[in-house]
Amino acid sequence: MSETRPSSVLFICLGNICRSPLAEGVMTEILRENGRDNGIVIDSAGTNGYHTGEPPDRRSIAVAAKYGIDISAQRCRQLVAADFTKFDLILGMDRRNLDAITQRRPSDSKARIGMFSLISLGREIEIPDPYYGGPEDFEHVYRMILAASKAFAERF
Repeated sequence: MSETRPSSVLFICLGNICRSPLAEGVMTEILRENGRDNGIVIDSAGTNGYHTGEPPDRRSIAVAAKYGIDISAQRCRQLVAADFTKFDLILGMDRRNLDAITQRRPSDSKARIGMFSLISLGREIEIPDPYYGGPEDFEHVYRMILAASKAFAERF
């Protein structure tokens, strides 16, 4: 994987209601805080479209708000073929999502794809889906995303 700073990053999870909206919000905030947000496009999507047009899960909104990040205006959307042209780095939260991204990748795509933790931290650690858990699961996922986002900002 090249160390070239990406100009656009798309975070992917299953439904785009828990992990990827958190990653979008956290990464946007970290880049802003570090003065590195000039021109970089950050977005999120899901591999399925069950929640298209809906806001993120209320528990994701709550954990982000706890740390001063507002993700309430985000709207869920599904990964589409155009994303492989629009974004130069597409990051999955876990192996299942990474496999779905890889399967949907058009043959002519130049987008780099990978697992968020591997690209950021150099270790393949799945960021678990907190949907069926409680507030502590959303807190755990937030902390994982925060660590990976900080490492990502340092790396690039």
